[in-house]
Amino acid sequence: MAAAGQVVVGVSGSLAGLAALRTAVRAARSSGRVLVAVLAREPPEGEVLHAHNPDSAWAARCAREVAARLDRAFEEAFGGTPSEVTVVRRVVRARPDRALCRLAAHPDDRLVIGARARARRAAVRRQVSAHARCPVLTVPAPAFARRERRALRRATARDFADFAAGCPRGCSVRPPGPSWPAPPTAPPRPAGARARSSPWRRP
Repeated sequence: MAAAGQVVVGVSGSLAGLAALRTAVRAARSSGRVLVAVLAREPPEGEVLHAHNPDSAWAARCAREVAARLDRAFEEAFGGTPSEVTVVRRVVRARPDRALCRLAAHPDDRLVIGARARARRAAVRRQVSAHARCPVLTVPAPAFARRERRALRRATARDFADFAAGCPRGCSVRPPGPSWPAPPTAPPRPAGARARSSPWRRP
């Protein structure tokens, strides 16, 4: 039986954003919730300058580019639209924290965001954690060695799809770089440490 609410995920092209997207898809698939993938945007010149000198053609072009970024995130994470889950893609003109909190406004919703070290993203996480009305799951970026990061930057959507599916013997597609990085594993829990009952941070 499908759970009430929806899984809302903030999407970006960063490794943390892709990790959050994969985690959100798993959460939506296991609970039967609808996945709402959100990419928030603001005018490149800022809201003040846009209000003083609006350009509909420029705004439409920016909206198309942002929508393409959202589609590209699914290509990079899954090689396309994931199966066995209902996906709704939303491009919202608003600050990221406000857009996410507005769309995940019900207590039965689940909100997933990526964790990056950059100051702007840290501010988004703080605002979301402070104002969210539903449980929030923060997904860190995977930790890779420098050589593995270079290999990932050269990877294509086909590489990710073949790696996830298990490329059969004789497959012409090979991971870029000298070695394909294995998915990072969680560090061992210290002796005596209590296991958390749930990774979701409730408001």
